[in-house]
Amino acid sequence: MQTPRAGSPSAIIAGGPWTEPTYADSTLGDNVDGEDLAVRRAAVEALGSYNGSVVVADPATGRILTMVNQRVALGTGFQPCSTVKVSVALAGLSEKAIQPATKLRLGGMRMDLTYALAHSNNYYFATLGEKLGFEKVSYYAHLFGYGEKAGLNIPGEQPGRYPSAPPKNGGVGMLTSFGEEISQTPLQLTALMSAIANGGTLYYLQYPRNQAEVQAFVPQVKRRLDIDDLIPAIKPGMRGAVEFGTAHRAREDGPIAGKTGTCSENHTHLGWFGSFNDVGDHKLVVVVLLTGGRPAIGPLAAGIAGDVYRRLGEKNYFAAARPMTPATLISSRICCR
Repeated sequence: MQTPRAGSPSAIIAGGPWTEPTYADSTLGDNVDGEDLAVRRAAVEALGSYNGSVVVADPATGRILTMVNQRVALGTGFQPCSTVKVSVALAGLSEKAIQPATKLRLGGMRMDLTYALAHSNNYYFATLGEKLGFEKVSYYAHLFGYGEKAGLNIPGEQPGRYPSAPPKNGGVGMLTSFGEEISQTPLQLTALMSAIANGGTLYYLQYPRNQAEVQAFVPQVKRRLDIDDLIPAIKPGMRGAVEFGTAHRAREDGPIAGKTGTCSENHTHLGWFGSFNDVGDHKLVVVVLLTGGRPAIGPLAAGIAGDVYRRLGEKNYFAAARPMTPATLISSRICCR
C-alpha cells in the first residue's frame, strides 16, 4: 500500500475525520546541534513518515539524547491514554492497595497486576483508582511529575495539565484507566520511565543545545522516589506488554519494558509507548507519541521504539558510548532534520 504524501488530503482524512495528519515531516524546525547523532539518526529513521515525536534519554543522567519533533515534545501535551496506568500501579503498590500477586475479581475473572499491565486492562485500573480515591491518585501523579515541567531550563517546554477534581466524564476510574482530562507531555513520560529504569531517581531532563553545553553537562536530581522496592512488581507487566501483550511489535528488538497507550482526543488519534531497554549497563529510555488518524496507535508506537533499539544495537551503540565529533555533527545536518 502506498503511503499517502504528507499534507495530501488522504494523509489528513484517511480513517476518519481527524484534525491532525497521519503523515508529516516530523523533523521540521528541530535543532540538533547538541544531540547524540547516532541516536538521532536511529529515531528519525524509525519514525519515518509518521506524524509524531520520539524522545530518547539517558536514565542515568537525565540527558535528552534526541528530541524528534520538538514542537510536539515541548507543547501543551496530550491525553496519556493507558500510559497513565504505570503511575497508578505504583500508587496502588505504594499504598498497599494491591500486592504483586493480588488478583482482583473483575466480571467473573481474577486478574493480577502483571496481566493487567501487559494487556492494559481498563477495568482493573478503573477499579484500582476507585479503591485509592482521587486524592491519593493525584498525590502520587504529582509526585511522579504530572502537572509540572520535566525539564530544567528547556526553552518552550510546557507543564502539561493534571485535573484538580475527578473528571466529569467517568470520574476517577476514567482518569486511572484512560488518563481522562490529563495532558501529558512526551518529556514527562520520559522522566518517569527514566526513574523506573534507574531505580527511583527523578532527574530533571536536560537538553544541551550545542557542544559546549554537552561538555559542561552535569546531572540534576529533582527528587528521589521511594519506588525502588516497587519496580520489581511492575517490571513483569511492562516486560509482558512487549513479550505477549499490547506492545508485541517491539518483541523482536531485545529485552524491552514498556507501556502502550491508545485513545482519541479532540478528533486526533493518539498512540503512545514509553519504554526502556531492560538489560545491560547502558540503558536508554525511548518514548514515542504518534498523532493523526487510525494508524496512530500504541502498538505501532511500540514497533517504532523497538526499531530505535534495534538500529542502535546493530551499530553496537550499547557496547560503548559514541563520542560527538565535528564530522558527525556536520553529517547530521544532512540526514537527521
